[in-house]
Order: sequence, then C-alpha cells, then structure tokens
Amino acid sequence: MKLKVVLYCVCLLVLSSCGSHKKTSQQKKNPGVVLNESKPEKLPSVNQKEITKKLVKKNPKLNKHTIAYIRKYAPIAVKEMHKHKIPASITLAQGILESGKGRSELALKSNNHFGIKCHTQWKGERVYHDDDEEGECFRKYQYVATSYDDHSAFLTKRKRYSFLFNYGSKDYKRWAKGLKKAGYATDKKYPNKLIKIIEDYNLYQFDKVKKKDFKFKKETVKKTKKEVKPEYSVGNYYEVEKGDTLYSIAKKFNTTVAKIKELNGLKSNTIAIGQHLLTH
Repeated sequence: MKLKVVLYCVCLLVLSSCGSHKKTSQQKKNPGVVLNESKPEKLPSVNQKEITKKLVKKNPKLNKHTIAYIRKYAPIAVKEMHKHKIPASITLAQGILESGKGRSELALKSNNHFGIKCHTQWKGERVYHDDDEEGECFRKYQYVATSYDDHSAFLTKRKRYSFLFNYGSKDYKRWAKGLKKAGYATDKKYPNKLIKIIEDYNLYQFDKVKKKDFKFKKETVKKTKKEVKPEYSVGNYYEVEKGDTLYSIAKKFNTTVAKIKELNGLKSNTIAIGQHLLTH
C-alpha cells in the first residue's frame, strides 16, 4: 500500500514537472511588438524583365518561380547595393535560396526572405519556425523590402562580415565564399549554391547597374488647352450627344452602322452620352 502511494506521488510530480515545462516553453514565445516600418518606395526598373525574357528564351526550363522572384525584387537588391556596397547578385541569390523563391513557409508568414533569426537585440514581431533546432525565433516584417534592408544592416553592422566589403560589389564568388567563412550558413555547399543561382540566372548583370542609371526617367507631360466640345476629335473620334443613334452618326460621317460597330467593338446598338466612338 505504501509503495502504491509513493508511486502515485512520483507520477504527480512528473506530470506537474511536464506541465510546468510546457508552460515555461510557451511563455518564452514572445510575439514581440509591431515596429513602424516605412512603406516601400516605388523603384525604377533595372531591365529585369528584358534580362529574364532573354534567359527564358534561351532556356525555357528555368524555374518560373525564380524568374518571377527576380522580376519582383531585383530593383530592391540594386538599391541595397548602391546604399551598402553589397553585390545585388548576392542579395538576390540569398533571397531566392533562403526564401525558397519567396514561397517558403517562413517567407510567406513573416516576409523574412533571409532567414534572419531574432537574436537578443530584436524587439519587433516574431514567428517560431523549425530550423537547426525546433521552434526557433525568426524576425517578422510587414514588408519584404524591410527584410532586404535588415539583411543589409545585418551584414554591415557585424564585425565578422566586415572583410567582405574589401572584395567590391562585383566579386560575387568571393562574397559567396566569404559569407560561409563568416558563419552566415552552416551548409558546406552554401557558396556553390549561391554561385550556381547567380550564373544560371545571370544575376551578375545587376551588379553592373550604375547609380546614375538607377533612377526614373522624367516623363514629359504635354499641356493641353481646354478643349471646346468639337463635333469630332483628332483621330476621327466622335463624342456621343443627346439624341444620337448609331444610324444618325453613321449618316453624319458617311459610313455604316456595321462599320462603326466593328471599329469600336460594339455588340449592340446601345450607346451613351459622352461616349467616344471611332468613325473612320
């Protein structure tokens, strides 16, 4: 009887200990606070669409998700290159690799494209994800652009990466090997994986984009005088007025109802006041 009581007490202690451990574990999962992130600015093209079109034409088997990633994020990588001297090819390749082309669970739920963990100084929002260990803490961002900016800060503000900036922004091979040497990743094949992505998708072309070329082209807006309502406008467009029908318009411009419908893609004879119709 005494033995049963002792065993019962031991079981209670074990269960209590497990419950306490789980509670402590859950308490450690601090959600963090929402940081005030700046809304991403619209960036100019770096010819990413043209570059990827040529690539796909030469090799249609290239991964479509990688192509889409390059088209979407190449301008951000170039911006970070001019700001922090990190090769755009390296930033893009890391983003592609670390985020699973922007489709990994971590990237989708936290906009974290570089697998940057919380570390002690991070006060922002957090997500918990299995990586080297179970339930590791990763940084969460409102915008992918913030993830790129934080990636640059991560490399520029840590002494162990300082030697990389002696290589220049076009030496992607030394950068790839240097990142592994500095401890960015534990995978022995990490440098080769980055280099392969860069060379398969010609990402080194983005390293050549000069700062003076990375700007919006000024669009010239022609000033037009306030127009008086004409019977028809330049290009033989006619603005429908009250009482007009397709038949009356056709008669006015010496054409047919069928021709006007064909020119304007009309499926019925219904028209509206103010509508512009091509007559010739």
